[in-house]
Amino acid sequence: MPEHKTIDAHAHILAEETMALMRKEAPKIGPRMERMDDNFALLEVAGSRYRPFPRGGWDMQRRLGDMDAAGIDVQVICNTPQTFLYNQDPSLTAALAAIQNDQIAKAVAANPERLIGLATLPMQAPAMAAYELRRAVRSLGLRGAQIGTNINGRNLDDPTFEPLWAAANELRAFLLVHPTQVAGAERLGAYYLVNLIGNPLDTTIAAACLVFGGVIERYPGIKFLMVHGGGFVPYQAGRFRHGWHARPEPQAALKAPPDASLDRLYFDTIVHGQSALEFLVSSAGAPRVLLGSDYPFDMGTLDCVRQVRALTLAEPDKATILGGAVRALIDDVA
Repeated sequence: MPEHKTIDAHAHILAEETMALMRKEAPKIGPRMERMDDNFALLEVAGSRYRPFPRGGWDMQRRLGDMDAAGIDVQVICNTPQTFLYNQDPSLTAALAAIQNDQIAKAVAANPERLIGLATLPMQAPAMAAYELRRAVRSLGLRGAQIGTNINGRNLDDPTFEPLWAAANELRAFLLVHPTQVAGAERLGAYYLVNLIGNPLDTTIAAACLVFGGVIERYPGIKFLMVHGGGFVPYQAGRFRHGWHARPEPQAALKAPPDASLDRLYFDTIVHGQSALEFLVSSAGAPRVLLGSDYPFDMGTLDCVRQVRALTLAEPDKATILGGAVRALIDDVA
């Protein structure tokens, strides 16, 4: 894969064959799709409905065509957040995660120049999650996993997750942290605020817990990508630093200032504004900002390559954001 290729670090997939295999394993839980028209469907998973689910989510030819039109050479693909299934029996979630991971590996094998794969894990059972992560990386060739910002209300600094962090650190895994079960949802029902505010809010909580809980400090081999521009983290990083010095509570599990841990977080480009993206790059640095589309969902963007190329940055920095940074992280997975 030449260095100059553009690599989208944040994209989702749920193929029809995957849905069928998941329904066979768990008829009441597995995804079902009802076509709305030629471009969209209603997706139902475990009784919950999501619409619209765009065709690119299940149709590989549509995906590849959209990538070509957007100037995206390679996508890092992971499951749709609707299929995390953290609220199900752990053994069932593990079985359905294994099906999805096998299918993602199959898609990558069929399109090795266009796709890189990430796993999904039964996060409610961290020992099972650690096992599946090792299998996904060592047997399937996936490069890490997508995980939720919280697991049934447990923040990511919860001690029960230590077996997973140990496995991810051993593998030097790439972990994409995606919002799910967002905080404050009971107040965010109107105006699509559960996504507009809830998603970046829960990403911010997850990042803060990884930093102040000492997870990043203890496990330096893990590369954490905080999606949607890192939520509010880049904008409030100074507040995190100030709080650690001003108050005893942030020092409870993090004995050193948070600077080093904050500086090891990665962010995607999905901020929907040039000035916001310029601030993100100026504050985090180009090597910590990764191209992202959130394909195929409507809160993502296929303008991501154009947006990066429009920035007033040196060409080497643009090349880093467009693919160089994520390529280095992916290639470092053990």
